[in-house]
Amino acid sequence: MSEQLATATINAKEAAHYLGVSYWLILDMAKKNLIPCIHAGDRVLFRKETIDSWMMDQEEQSIHRCEPTSYGKIRKVKS
Repeated sequence: MSEQLATATINAKEAAHYLGVSYWLILDMAKKNLIPCIHAGDRVLFRKETIDSWMMDQEEQSIHRCEPTSYGKIRKVKS
C-alpha cells in the first residue's frame, strides 16, 4: 500500500488561481515582496496557510485604512 505525500507548497500558477488573479501579477507581487513566498531556484512557491493568513492581514489593514465618512449616518433632510 503506497501513501501519497501531500505537497506543502503550491506553485505561482496555482496560487494565482487560488487568489483569482493573473499568474503575472503573482510573480510581480512576489518579486516586489508584496506577498509571502519561497524562492527555490527559479521557482516561486507559496504555502496556502501563509496565503490565507496574508489575506486576513490585508483585509484587516483595508478596514483600518478606511476613513470614517458621513456615509451611513442618519441626518435630518431639510424640507
